[in-house]
Amino acid sequence: MASKKLTREEELLLQDFSRNVSTKSSALFYGNALVISAVPIWLYWRIHQMEPRDSWIFWVVTTIVCTWLIAFAYKNVKFVLKHKIAQKREEAISREIMRRYADDKKITKKEKDERILWKKNEVADYEATNYSIFFNNTLFLVLFLGLSFFLFASASANVNYICSIGGAAGLVALFSTGTK
Repeated sequence: MASKKLTREEELLLQDFSRNVSTKSSALFYGNALVISAVPIWLYWRIHQMEPRDSWIFWVVTTIVCTWLIAFAYKNVKFVLKHKIAQKREEAISREIMRRYADDKKITKKEKDERILWKKNEVADYEATNYSIFFNNTLFLVLFLGLSFFLFASASANVNYICSIGGAAGLVALFSTGTK
């Protein structure tokens, strides 16, 4: 059986329902995840009096693992939110595109529909990316502070660091797998 080449509309539709993120989004996610995972190092260095010479291996390994977990959470939350945002923005974007091209007789209805779909996906992708980063960063920091200062407060600094950061990142990744 010969394989049929997908049309541009079919590729856009498949891309819309795919969990894959663009290289730009992936770089943004991993960059933000690295920063938010590394911020607690300052707290442990200054507040908990951990010496960087003695603790750097804990910090590096835990930060790398947490970066991956938080980036995973960003992708999951973005995927869930993108479709919800697209549905909410569809009417406004349709009105805007129709108003913009109302007098243009060169553009067919099909081209207008393609532009609406493209613009809707672009807006939904942008908003879902930003909200995902904001939501997951907030959740991570709240969980981290709660674990660090309350649950593991009496543990040694290294155990406190690993369990607080790892626990917060793990919980953020776990919560991101929900569908609602």
